[in-house]
Amino acid sequence: MIRFLTIATICLLMLAISGLGQSRRNNRGDSIEGTVLPVTAERSGKNEGPIKVEDLFLYENGVEQRIRNFVPDPSPSRIMILVDNSQTLPVSIDTLKKAVMEFAYEIFEGDQLFVVAYDEKAEIIQEWTDDAKKMAASLETFRKKGNPNLFDALEISMKEVLIPLMPGTRKTAVVLVGDGLDRGSKATFDKILADYQNENVTVYSLQMADRTGGAYRRDQPKATAIMTRLAEETGGRVFPFEEAQAAAKAICDELRRNRYLLSYLPTNATSFDARRLLLTAPDGIGIRMKSAQPPNVK
Repeated sequence: MIRFLTIATICLLMLAISGLGQSRRNNRGDSIEGTVLPVTAERSGKNEGPIKVEDLFLYENGVEQRIRNFVPDPSPSRIMILVDNSQTLPVSIDTLKKAVMEFAYEIFEGDQLFVVAYDEKAEIIQEWTDDAKKMAASLETFRKKGNPNLFDALEISMKEVLIPLMPGTRKTAVVLVGDGLDRGSKATFDKILADYQNENVTVYSLQMADRTGGAYRRDQPKATAIMTRLAEETGGRVFPFEEAQAAAKAICDELRRNRYLLSYLPTNATSFDARRLLLTAPDGIGIRMKSAQPPNVK
């Protein structure tokens, strides 16, 4: 059952949108244009006050940046679930179906899901929907065959599924279901990671045990490291596959309740390389965001 967005939350969204046009540190008269980044933030303990601009410090390539705005973003999410259905994956089809269906039960009103399964090729299982019955019927087409071309599946999913949503939809996420093994992709890990960072797509991982036993990969990270880096360096999280129900709830909750939009005007940002990002906050505030911005000079 889809959880409903309250009237209070809708009002909060309206305030958040209007807040992007205002600056709490605007002492130079900058325009409202600048860089906008998605951030996941949450207070811990008993302090439930709002997180303010003054609580945060942003650095780009080691240079502190002036944060202009930091506002909640309770807008609907578009969540693509990318499922490894290769032959040697040590998980049954029924178990895969059950894990994917957990998201259909946890999404909020306005959220939508898109399911892609991959082996040598990526295949659309279910286009954008919030209908749990439709999802369940579509998952009957799951099968297991071939080798996992994970990077190629991520590349085509970005081009064919996620890019068409932009720029109108800011809140896009991918949930990877698998162990991170790639065999035979033409796309490379480094390019895929950069593409997902550049497009502000947050990756979450439902991590299975590495079927290779941690085998060394000459030209790419180990399978487990792939799942971890794609998640952590895009601002997401890694969850054990065995805890799919808890993971689905945590992901849907944080996308709706703990997402913010941070805006800033980059200074000293001329770079031919990716610009490394670091966002810090005092104890009691947990924050996550992507680790890099695309270069300014290409």
